Amino acid sequence: MEKKVIVRLCAKIVAETDLYETDKEVQNLIDWVCLSEQIKENNNTIRNLTGEYKKIEPDCREGVRHSWSA
Repeated sequence: MEKKVIVRLCAKIVAETDLYETDKEVQNLIDWVCLSEQIKENNNTIRNLTGEYKKIEPDCREGVRHSWSA
């Protein structure tokens, strides 16, 4: 919940003030907040894809072994 409030606050600062353009520290903080959220989403995607791969990996390996022995 706190993260959503921070993101909304960042959006409000960008939309309603000129602090993002005029204050480098504010710009860096807002960029960090936005990028950290994107990194979190990317990591979740990677975890999901890794989980899906682990489910099908044994079948894939068996198919490779079978084709080599044929």
